[in-house]
Amino acid sequence: MTDTTSASGATAAPRLPGVRTRFAPSPTGFLHIGGARTALYSWAFARHHGGTFILRIEDTDVERSTPEAVQAILDGMAWLDLAHDEGPYYQMQRMDRYREVIAQMLAQGTAYRCYCSREELDAMRAEQEARGLKPRYDGRWRPEPGKTLPAPPPGVEPVVRFRNPLDGHVVWDDLIKGPISIANAELDDLIIARSDGTPTYNFCVVVDDRDMRITHVIRGDDHVNNTPRQINILAALGGPLPRYGHVPMIHGPDGQKLSKRHGAVSVMQYDEDGYLPEAVINYLARLGWSHGDEEVFSRAQFVEWFDGGHVSRSPARFDFEKLGWLNNQYLKAADDARLAALVAPRLVARGVAADAPGHAYVDLPAVCGLLKDRAVTLNEIADLAVMFYVEPHPHADGLSEHLKPEARPALRAFADGCASIDWTREQIAALIKSTVAAHKLKMPQFGMPMRVLVFGRTQTPALEAVLALMPRAVVVHRIAAGLAHAM
Repeated sequence: MTDTTSASGATAAPRLPGVRTRFAPSPTGFLHIGGARTALYSWAFARHHGGTFILRIEDTDVERSTPEAVQAILDGMAWLDLAHDEGPYYQMQRMDRYREVIAQMLAQGTAYRCYCSREELDAMRAEQEARGLKPRYDGRWRPEPGKTLPAPPPGVEPVVRFRNPLDGHVVWDDLIKGPISIANAELDDLIIARSDGTPTYNFCVVVDDRDMRITHVIRGDDHVNNTPRQINILAALGGPLPRYGHVPMIHGPDGQKLSKRHGAVSVMQYDEDGYLPEAVINYLARLGWSHGDEEVFSRAQFVEWFDGGHVSRSPARFDFEKLGWLNNQYLKAADDARLAALVAPRLVARGVAADAPGHAYVDLPAVCGLLKDRAVTLNEIADLAVMFYVEPHPHADGLSEHLKPEARPALRAFADGCASIDWTREQIAALIKSTVAAHKLKMPQFGMPMRVLVFGRTQTPALEAVLALMPRAVVVHRIAAGLAHAM
């Protein structure tokens, strides 16, 4: 019987010395949101305990692994600021080490060569299924005392199989799921090297975890079935076993497996969509973990709190509305200059260079400071900010809808009055108030056409606030141009 133990996680645990965690993605695609959460939990656990976080690229799937996918993983980790302390290590650069360990296991009798052909394996599976049995390798090439093996067939390159224990159970106390027990009788002799000599995933993982002295493995619960096999191989190699924690999967709002339509896209897509990395980190942290009723917290607070406990055993549900709410909280708290630096390239993508000579009259940080309270994403700020830099050309039909005859004298009077006031929010507000009163209008009768003439839209933040960010001359020009166009 093989056994590992772990702290319960039900209460705050003391700091553990020598913690070493790893994040080991396969570069067969982008870093998606589920992988990012796994990386975050592994990173935070190491940081909480003053340990080491290792990045390992499991690139043995040569056909599907690409340099572009590797870079996408590195970019995603960098954007989330999940810095690794060691690595990245690449499995394809460790092939000699894997072959060395396989040779040792063959010599020690913990592994053996199997010469079964594909046809034999297919026939074996068919026979077992016909008998209602679980398909599995029947051990015909497994050495046993008193057993005589046939001569290796000519022309057949063997695979190498791990000699799994026949009796007992693999038992571990999962950091998240609690005690788990798997009978060795349920496990067959796993292939650890293919007929061409390349090692398999479960074997490489074990050697890497052993060589890199990994103490805690935090990963998705789709790996639960791999864990007993890996524990047995680790036990055969000797040395300490890591403690395992399997995080439940992330589902969409409908309770189904997370897909692209739910948010299972590249982490960098969230950057493109205008989310702040700290908001994504905060959201991922809460996606299956809690610290009381805390909703908004810093990265440092999360590290302080995350001792491996309080992770839910049930699948989490991805909620874009909750992510949007969190992002808004971080936008409102963000430095305006930082937001401007993030919004500027988004304006360029919309055909606006905010620092161009013709646009430099509007202070982009001030614009971001005004707009951020009502925006969910940086993209929304950019969409709203365009109105400050692009002169509107409202359609005549639109003007006739909002620009009523009774509003025109008031708009002209306001434009004339602009020359006699200090261009501040307070004095603009006073001029608006006096103009509306003098022409016996209600505020919407004045404000709506003013917004259309100056900004090309009917809804903005407080009128005096958006006007104050514009140069006086530009405001007067846009009013005059709009009135002339409407005639």
